[in-house]
This record gives sequence, structure tokens and C-alpha cells, in this order.
Amino acid sequence: MSDLKYKRVLLKLSGEALGGKSGYGIDVDEAESIASRVKEVYNMGVQVAIVIGAGNLWRGKQGLEHGMDRSTADYMGMLATVMNSMVLMDALERIGVFTRVMSAVEMRAVAEPYIRRRAIRHLEKGRVVIFGAGTGNPFFSTDTAAALRASEIDADVVIKATKVDGVYDADPNKNPNAKKFAALSYIEVLNRRLEVMDSTAVTLCMENNLPILVLNLWDSKALIDALRGEKVGTLVAA
Repeated sequence: MSDLKYKRVLLKLSGEALGGKSGYGIDVDEAESIASRVKEVYNMGVQVAIVIGAGNLWRGKQGLEHGMDRSTADYMGMLATVMNSMVLMDALERIGVFTRVMSAVEMRAVAEPYIRRRAIRHLEKGRVVIFGAGTGNPFFSTDTAAALRASEIDADVVIKATKVDGVYDADPNKNPNAKKFAALSYIEVLNRRLEVMDSTAVTLCMENNLPILVLNLWDSKALIDALRGEKVGTLVAA
């Protein structure tokens, strides 16, 4: 573990990562694929926490377009993140990775309530911790939840797992001349309005000097190489 650059990480996943090719619903094969990536990191001795979105099950924007109350739409999204968390927990436990789901919205039958000191203790005992239900408050995204939880548990880095190998100045799938950034400052991300994480999350990371690393989780070597300090993806830092 001594050769690792990051020893406690928070992995931010989109809900679409569980949605398979369609991006919707829950694909158990995709959950198992993500779990295998997490296990590789876990086996290196890294302490892993996870925040996962809910875009594969519920998009609050659709409700808002029909006049739904914003708080109601956001709470529905929080519940959906707990479903995703449980699927990922099950996939991890089936391959021998001890995992706990902690929910910011209390639902003791399916998840532990989020308590910061207990979360840190789980990590110290070698358990993966999945934080469900966002921050527990409407009007905040799971990006912000990831930045908040990472700050609370003293994570070394927030790893934003995507299907692209970093941050570009344009969509690389549409523009073959898109330029990839090796590194960016928080201010550059905010000023350029780059879609790394939402502005609240980026600002929270900036205020706590918490780096954000954007990489392709589906590259079999990217995550492990990043943890060893090799140049992978795009690093957002001071």
C-alpha cells in the first residue's frame, strides 16, 4: 500500500453506469462489472467509498417539465440512488467484498443511517461504503453529495468515473478535434463551464482542497494506474 498515491478514495458513479447499453433500468451484468473494478482497488488495500446517481431510474427534470414539485422530484431521486446502492452492494458481497450502504434518508430496514464517524470506522475495518440518498436534502445533486461525503471522510481524491478518458473542450464523440486536458484548476472548470461536476460540487472541492480525477472506469488499467500516481485522465486541483 506504500506505493499508492491515494489511500482513501471516493468513487462517483453515474446511475447510467448500471443501465447497460440503454442507460435505463438496472443491468445486473453492469453491476457485476463495476464490482469487479472496485474489488481490484479493494485488493490493493485502498479504502473505497462510493456515491452513485439515479439517472438510470429517475430523472427529476422529466417531473419538473410536468409541473412536479422540485422537492418531491429530488426525494424520488434519492430513493432511486438507494436502489442502485443495494444492487452494487449485492454485486460486491457476492465476490467477497464486505460492503455497507449508508443512507442520508433513514430507512433502517435496508440501509444504515449515515453517521460520519461510523462511515470512517467501516472504511478503517476494510469495508466498502456506499453512500445512498444524496445529501438527504432536495436541491442538491449526487455530485454535491460526493464532494460533501469525500470531504467528511477525509478522502484523498474524488474519482469521477465516466466512459470518457478525461475532460475535453468539446464532446470527443462529436468533434474529432476536441482537446483533452491533462490538468485543470477549479477556477478553469467553473469559468469554462466544463461538465466535470456541477458548480456546487466543484466549489466545495475547491474550498476543501480536494482533487477531482476524471477517468474512464471501463479502461481496465486506468483506475489502478491512477492510484499508483501515473498520469491518467484529467486532474482538477488547485
